[in-house]
Amino acid sequence: MTTEPTDPIKLPLDALHAELGGKMVPFAGHSMPVQYAMGVMGEHLHTREKAGLFDVSHMGQMVIRGEGRAEALERLLPIDVVGLKEGRQRYGLLMLPDGGVADDLMVANRGDHLLMVVNGAMKCLDLEIVQAGMPDHDVTLLEDRALLALQGPSAEAVLAGLVPEAAEMRFMDVRTLDWDGTELWVSRSGYTGEDGYEISVPVARAEAFARALLAHEDAAPIGLGARDSLRLEAGMPLYGQDLTAETTPVEAGLGWAIQKVRRTGGAREGGFPGADRVLAELAEGATRKRVGLRPQGRAPMRTGVALYADETGGDPVGEVTSGGFGPSVGAPVAMGYVPADCAVGTVLYGDVRGKRLPVTVADLPFHTPRYKR
Repeated sequence: MTTEPTDPIKLPLDALHAELGGKMVPFAGHSMPVQYAMGVMGEHLHTREKAGLFDVSHMGQMVIRGEGRAEALERLLPIDVVGLKEGRQRYGLLMLPDGGVADDLMVANRGDHLLMVVNGAMKCLDLEIVQAGMPDHDVTLLEDRALLALQGPSAEAVLAGLVPEAAEMRFMDVRTLDWDGTELWVSRSGYTGEDGYEISVPVARAEAFARALLAHEDAAPIGLGARDSLRLEAGMPLYGQDLTAETTPVEAGLGWAIQKVRRTGGAREGGFPGADRVLAELAEGATRKRVGLRPQGRAPMRTGVALYADETGGDPVGEVTSGGFGPSVGAPVAMGYVPADCAVGTVLYGDVRGKRLPVTVADLPFHTPRYKR
């Protein structure tokens, strides 16, 4: 039995993307701009130097209400939700029973509710998992709010020109701010390694707000292509490639996201799906790890390239999960999984079209984040 393909969902700003010359492609079930006239490299460098505006309305915005919501959510996430202060957010992982990751996300304490921002391709499954795990709470996936990301060293000046209070925020702060009678839910965070904001805005006001941001001389629309190269340089995993249901947080190098209070000996140790495996790996180490990779030469190594210890024989020892050209680095960069004993500087060989080319294990990130702390 076959099913008819579903047309990609149009974003609330679809008409604006067309007006701005966005090249639209299917992504995570949505029609999204991959680039504009500036091109991927130009957009990448513009974001590093000034401010880029990304439409990330495909992401899921999930509201959780009810007494004891933080304690209940800790049964699904290995992070400290109870200790998350009002007006703050942190990175989190939705866990599976075998220690794999169902999704990575951001969770914010907005006072009378928690707000989770989850990946677009996973939002419906995430909703099912959270509703099943929190049956006594009101868990809602919002449909009436768009999400924009404003990233880069000029992001503060651009947003503060419309909402002056945004300049007072620090990395991982969340606030409700007013713009022209419209309630904005603002977090100082992003997915590029640059200072910036993610802004939830009612769909009915999203286009007017986006136009107001783009009226600033430093702001430009940026597509998926540059978003991917920016996050790769910043060493941030992409769910579905660098982080999957078969990957544990420790293998992915995300043990830092599990606070002390949730680790062995902590006040609220474990209690999340897959805790036995994850806590054991935190204590003893995993057999493989996510690392940075520097291909030698100018040829990028893309997702799926097998990695070998030897130039001529043997079985694969790892795999590239993300790769491309790093415009800020001026060279190819990649991420992937290798045996845990592969130290920085180890030379491996990636199979590119039947040729084994050298690649060096490197530290992450390739571009040092510039957050306002």
